Amino acid sequence: MPSFVIVEKCDGCKGQDKTACMYICPNDLMLLDKDGSLGYGEMKAFNRDPAMCWECYNCVKICPQQAIDVRGYADFVPMGASCVPLRGSDNIMWTVKFRDGAVKRFKFPIRTTGEGAAAPLGGFDEGSGDINSIDLMTEPASTGQDKTPTL
Repeated sequence: MPSFVIVEKCDGCKGQDKTACMYICPNDLMLLDKDGSLGYGEMKAFNRDPAMCWECYNCVKICPQQAIDVRGYADFVPMGASCVPLRGSDNIMWTVKFRDGAVKRFKFPIRTTGEGAAAPLGGFDEGSGDINSIDLMTEPASTGQDKTPTL
């Protein structure tokens, strides 16, 4: 189900030019109604095309006001159950409330490497660089072989 903004909670990231949800959305769906002329409210974020939402939960997890939510699927959160992420400085706490009232919490780190510190090639050489080769980037070294097997 696509994300939606709870307008009572949204503060437009306190007047920034670009809100956190606009920054993180991989499909560029989140926008800010700066003057309220679009009908969402002054300085309120909104999902401009819910049908295109990937349901990745990025906007839900990054929102500092917890003003964005996603309606869960019936098989995942049926009839009144809920799944709510709460972002901390170094982790995300997922609170899952089941229909019978039972609550489970799961804590996961936000990242394992510092921002901008991930090695894109995983420490392997780029490879041959030959576009006509059957080898993919970093192969065959990243597969632990001397040469890519062929038929």
